[in-house]
Amino acid sequence: MGVPEFQVIMLPLLRSISDGEVYSVSEIITPLAEVFELSEDEQRELLPKKNQTRFRNRIQWAKHYMQRAGLLESVRRGYFKITARGSEVLDSAIDRINTEYLQKFPEFNEWRETANEKKQNGERGIPEIGSTESQTPIEILQNAYSQIHGVLASELLEQVRVIDPTDFEKLVLDLMVKMGYGDAASLTRGGADEGIDGVINEDQLGLDIIYLQAKRWQAQVGRPEIQKFVGALHGKQARKGVFISTSTFSKEANNYADGMRDPRVILIDGQRLADLMIEFDVGVSAGDTLTIKRIDTDYFDADS
Repeated sequence: MGVPEFQVIMLPLLRSISDGEVYSVSEIITPLAEVFELSEDEQRELLPKKNQTRFRNRIQWAKHYMQRAGLLESVRRGYFKITARGSEVLDSAIDRINTEYLQKFPEFNEWRETANEKKQNGERGIPEIGSTESQTPIEILQNAYSQIHGVLASELLEQVRVIDPTDFEKLVLDLMVKMGYGDAASLTRGGADEGIDGVINEDQLGLDIIYLQAKRWQAQVGRPEIQKFVGALHGKQARKGVFISTSTFSKEANNYADGMRDPRVILIDGQRLADLMIEFDVGVSAGDTLTIKRIDTDYFDADS
């Protein structure tokens, strides 16, 4: 039989945690291996880079897709459980869960649509499953990289949303420094001073300052919150402000910020935050490295 595709794993995975208890991937590997009657060799089969078993990797993908559809929820890092929606799906006596079925849930569609929009704009997105036809090997690799990046960004944002608020403020400050705005020596904490959560001195004398507000929110941030932040900036006679949230900003909030010139206000939502953390290595570390080699034409064209 071999290791099943990750879409085949979805329904058995959901059934294996139907009791509502909290599980980790490690705890469900053996029960799922029994469901699929995998041999010891099949369970130990490794990915080409030999850093993880193929079965565990596919369980993680199945878990992630069902989380995006609201059938599972993350409890803390590495642990998850079934949701009320997941229980309803099981009660409906469905015989298969796959990406087509998950499209009935708006959260899943929103996730895929956002990824597709990013892809159309030249950013990293999440390609459709089974979209490798008519693609070159390089295109397949690039799409796979985009999909892995998208999953990492989603899981990173989930982790950020459950950390302590003070730790979140520090994360935001660390990110700004990594992006080149000031340095550790000139970075000071604002401590939620009149709506300001952090202050970055872009020069040694503090002549050019960026004021930060960091909101570890689930709810959408509206225009009134941005107006309050602008009011706090005016109180500091500030010219630059960055408002960072783990959620999203309403259209009105974005339009209001876009129209501000003095002070200038930049909004960073959860998705953008996760992308920046990955780009500037905040909260992430390097995993596998694939080197694609090509013919060195200079070598062959060089004069003997």
